[in-house]
Amino acid sequence: MGLGDKIKHGAEEAKGKVKEGAGKATGNEKLEAEGHADQAKANVKQAGDDVKDAFTKD
Repeated sequence: MGLGDKIKHGAEEAKGKVKEGAGKATGNEKLEAEGHADQAKANVKQAGDDVKDAFTKD
């Protein structure tokens, strides 16, 4: 996949980490869970990109 996708997914993962940290700091379990979910979603997208890259390499 393109570098732009990798950057976008990395940013999504970072956003999830920030949400998780903010949730922990404020005791907001919902925000913390959203952070976990965002990170998991980004990781799945990154794994999909890695699989696509493996099939498109010469």
